[in-house]
Amino acid sequence: MAIVDLVLRPGTADDAAECGRICYEAFAGVAKEHAFPPDVPSPEVGVALIEGALTHPGFYSVVAELDGRIVGSNFLDERSVIVGVGPVTVDPTGQNAGVGRRLMLDVMERADERSAPGIRLLQSGYHNRSFSLYMSLGFVHRATVACVQGPPVGRALPGYEVREATDGDLGACNDVCRQVHGVDRGGEVADALKQGTARVVERAGRVTGYATDLAFFAHAVGETAPDLQALIASAPHFGGPGILVPAGDSALLRWCLSNDLKVVQLMSLMTIGLYNRPDGAYLPSILY
Repeated sequence: MAIVDLVLRPGTADDAAECGRICYEAFAGVAKEHAFPPDVPSPEVGVALIEGALTHPGFYSVVAELDGRIVGSNFLDERSVIVGVGPVTVDPTGQNAGVGRRLMLDVMERADERSAPGIRLLQSGYHNRSFSLYMSLGFVHRATVACVQGPPVGRALPGYEVREATDGDLGACNDVCRQVHGVDRGGEVADALKQGTARVVERAGRVTGYATDLAFFAHAVGETAPDLQALIASAPHFGGPGILVPAGDSALLRWCLSNDLKVVQLMSLMTIGLYNRPDGAYLPSILY
């Protein structure tokens, strides 16, 4: 592949089928190579994932073409002040030729143009090449995160009331997120409210945590680990490959393991720019 002939352009909804196929094949190929289950389990899931990002006004997209043929894509979640990268995928026939680096540089330039204070991503711990790429581009490793999956815990924690979030909870959710992370993720919470997946936990009638969902592409924040335990324990299932639990929060991870959840893989949370050490409990999404 002659990387000098690579063309980068904005993505459109018409790119969903081909970019989705590449997304599935890229993730499946790397996972199989390392004997791990794929994050994207089927071509249909890949297409739906990419189509959602291509058509959402809160996502920036870039598509790489060579001789008129799509060879990769990347996305930037711009719904909040901190931006999240991914999924970045390259056609297996064109990997290790610099396409991924060009796609990453493009979204980093986009973040710089928007004066985003920070960029974040999560990376599969078994994929040494992508870890090396992100590190060489200036990303800093911040935390090891365990992707865990298993049967629903199916119980309530005394003193913690979990309920469906309403539009009136948005301010309280943003307050909790700012307390823990220093910034809010209000754009994602607003989307989850529209989709009906957001839930909050209350103690003594006060919102002390929330989850946009309990899933791979969702995040959760709580003042304390038990706030997140209550949210996790109430979930009817864990979407996608599983939820992402910081390995550094040993008490929360041990609690998950004691409730029959299993570690699927370890991932790296990596950042550029603004990063506040969390003051509380959190579950990142696969984007950050």
